[in-house]
Amino acid sequence: MDPFVDERDFALLSRDHCTFAALARILKGECELIRSNHEDLLLCHSESRYPVWIRTPDNAPDEVKKAAWELARDLRPLGGGYRYNLKYELAEYFIEKAAGEGVHAGIWMNMFVYDCPSPIPPDTAADGGLHCCTAEDEEEAASMIPHFYTEIGEEEPPYEHCLEKVRDLIAGKGFFFWKNKDGKTVACCSCRLNDGFASISSVYTFPDERRKHYARNLVYQVTRRASDAGCIPMLYTDADYRASNACYEKIGYILRGKLCTVAIAD
Repeated sequence: MDPFVDERDFALLSRDHCTFAALARILKGECELIRSNHEDLLLCHSESRYPVWIRTPDNAPDEVKKAAWELARDLRPLGGGYRYNLKYELAEYFIEKAAGEGVHAGIWMNMFVYDCPSPIPPDTAADGGLHCCTAEDEEEAASMIPHFYTEIGEEEPPYEHCLEKVRDLIAGKGFFFWKNKDGKTVACCSCRLNDGFASISSVYTFPDERRKHYARNLVYQVTRRASDAGCIPMLYTDADYRASNACYEKIGYILRGKLCTVAIAD
């Protein structure tokens, strides 16, 4: 196994369309750990806090699944608090192997992967409008990021981590607020461009501002901007959050893939 990726790996990732678009982007940055045979097994851990990504082909033979399990167990074990993002057939294998070694693992999150070839305007407009954040907004933006992580059940990241993240996004004109008619920030989201994809994330609306169509209009406006720029908008969602997924589907997002996160079960 090599500690690097090359054009062979990116060609393989492209076969999964947008399912592993986030992994393709992560691999182009700095990562704590990479292992690949450039054929049927790729493991990547960007940094602590984040899940370990493991990519195998559909209908992978048992020897590939076994190699994936042993690699993950030895380098980023579940018992060490790590989580794995992978396809369901590999997740089932991992959960079974963990049980055989006395580790109680399960699916921590079910994920849907969507793209949006043709954005559809929301059927209900929201008051206010889209605001593309600038350096003047970075502190407010950084203060909103922890709410997003709490919403999806993840540990709240340190403020400095959030500030670094939004500074990078703002520099690329990729962080947005929705401001209501009074100029108050009521929702946010981010958008990263990578190899023809526009990955939309960090979608969050303050609880007392929900059911006012802010998130739907925000995501639609950002989606349309990305589409007009020639990119394919895509996003990952919590498959069990039906209201949010219905919101995305109404503005043109189409389900393209499914992943899950495996972790130590409570």
